[in-house]
Amino acid sequence: MKLGFLTACLPQVPLENLVPWAASQEFETLELAAWPVKSTRDYQARQLDAAGLKSAEAEKIKNLFDTHNMAISALAYYDNNLDPNPRKRKYYHDHLKKVIQAASLLGVNLVGTFVGGRLDKLPAENMKEIGKEFRRILKYAEDRGVRVMIENCPMDGWQRFTLPGNFAFSPELWQALFEEVPSPNFGLNFDPSHLYWLGIDYVRAAREFGTKIFHAHAKDCEFLPEGQYRYGIFGQQIKPTPWKSGWWRYRMPGQGKVNWKEFITTLRSVGYDYVLSIEHEDPEWEGSEEKVKKGLQMGREFLAKVSSAI
Repeated sequence: MKLGFLTACLPQVPLENLVPWAASQEFETLELAAWPVKSTRDYQARQLDAAGLKSAEAEKIKNLFDTHNMAISALAYYDNNLDPNPRKRKYYHDHLKKVIQAASLLGVNLVGTFVGGRLDKLPAENMKEIGKEFRRILKYAEDRGVRVMIENCPMDGWQRFTLPGNFAFSPELWQALFEEVPSPNFGLNFDPSHLYWLGIDYVRAAREFGTKIFHAHAKDCEFLPEGQYRYGIFGQQIKPTPWKSGWWRYRMPGQGKVNWKEFITTLRSVGYDYVLSIEHEDPEWEGSEEKVKKGLQMGREFLAKVSSAI
C-alpha cells in the first residue's frame, strides 16, 4: 500500500510547496483538500481551487506531481449534503460537482464527501433522502469517470449537541446506504478511528465491507480515563467543546489503540492495496506547521514499519 496524507491539516501551505516536501519525506500520495473559498468549518483547506480549475492549470498540477513522482489519491470535500436549508444544500451540491469535475480534469477517479444528515427527520427518512440526492450525484460523477466515497465519521455534535451529523457511521447504515444507492462506483473512505471509539469492531467491518473500501484513512484513537469518569459516553455537558468529547481523542497512527498490523493485514486480505492516507487531527501535534509536519513524519514512519513487517 502507498502512504499519503490528507492536506487539510496544512491549510496555509500551497500545493507547489507541499508536493516537494511530501516527496522528500517519502510520502507517495496526497489526498487534496478542495473546500470552497467561503468555507469556515474546521479541518478544511483548499490546496486545490476546484471551482476555478481549468484544463491548463490541471496540466500544471499533474506535471508538479509527476516531477516529484507523487500521485493524487483522491479529492476531498466534506460538507452536509443533506442540509435542510435548500439554499445551503444547493451550494454544497454545486461545489461537490465542481470537485468531481476537477477530479476528472486531473485524471483522479475518487472524490470523498459526507452524506450528511438532517435532524428534523428520522434516520430511515434520512436514508431515503440520501438515496434520492446521491443517485443524482453518482450519475453526474459516473458520466465523468469518477467514483464517490463517503467517510464513516459520525460528525457528533456537528449540527446539534451530542447527535450524529453524518448518517454513514456504522455497518447498519452502510448496508442501508448501499441498498439506496446500488452503484459499484459508490463506496467508503474507511477510517478505523471512528469505529474504535464507537465500540464497533473495525477489523470485522473492514472484512465485511471490503469490496466497498475505495480509500483508507490512517488515524488513531485513544480513550481518556479521567474523561470517561467525569463525562461518560455523552461527553462534556456544561462547557462542551465542538468536536471534543473529553473522553476520547484522535491520535497519529501508532499513538493510540488501533491495531494497525491486524487492520492492514485485513485490508490486504479483502483485496485492498491502494492508499493509507493519514488524516491528521492529533491535538498533540497541532499548533504550528512544524508540529503538524513532525506528526505526519511520525505517522508515516510508523505505518511504513508496520507494513513492511507484515
